[in-house]
Amino acid sequence: MRFEAITWDRLGDLLAERLTTLRTTDGSPWPRVALDGAPAGRPGDLAERVAASLRVRGRPSRVVSADGFLRPASVRLEHGRQDPESYYDGWYDTGALWREVFGPLEPGGSGRVLPDLWDPATDRATRSPRVPLPPGGVLLLHGPLLLRHWFPFDLSVHVSLSPGALRRRTPESGHWTLPAFERYERETDPAGTADVLVRADDPRHPAWCG
Repeated sequence: MRFEAITWDRLGDLLAERLTTLRTTDGSPWPRVALDGAPAGRPGDLAERVAASLRVRGRPSRVVSADGFLRPASVRLEHGRQDPESYYDGWYDTGALWREVFGPLEPGGSGRVLPDLWDPATDRATRSPRVPLPPGGVLLLHGPLLLRHWFPFDLSVHVSLSPGALRRRTPESGHWTLPAFERYERETDPAGTADVLVRADDPRHPAWCG
C-alpha cells in the first residue's frame, strides 16, 4: 500500500472529483459516502471540505454527523459515563440512522433526510425538519465506528491515526474511549475495509491511498 502526501484541500478536491462520477451499488440516485474516523482525526472537517468542493462543481450534498444521532443519556450512560463497551455498542442510534437517513435514500425513496435527531448538550430531541436531497446529491456521513454497521455506503473513507497519535490527539478526558477504537481496529479493520485511506498522524501533513 503506497501513500501519497497531500494537503487537506487537495484531498477534498480529489474526493469530490471522484464523487461526480461515482455510481451507486443499488441504483439509488443518491451516492452515500462515509467519512469514518475517531474524533481526534476530525473526519467532519474533511466532509465539509468535500461538500465545499462539490458545491463548486454544481453538485449538491448533505453533511450529516453521526453525533446528531446519539442515544439519550439514560441509555448511553446506563453503565457509567466512561464505559468503552457502551461507547462501542450503544452510544449511536444506528436504527435511527437506517430509518431517517439511509431509508429515504434507497431506490424509490423520498430523498428527504433527517439531518439530526438528538442534541447531547440538552439531552433532548432536536426536532429538526427533514431536508430534501435532490437526485444526484451526495450524502456525506461522518463520525466514528461507521464501518461496522453494514450501512450501504457507495464509497468509504477512513481517517487513520496510529495508536500513539490517537492517544496524543485525544483529550485526556476522552482517553476512556481508546479501548473502543482498539476493538474497532481489531474486529473491523477499517484501514483494510475502506475504499480510501487517509493517514493523519500529523494533521499538517496528511497522506492518502485510494
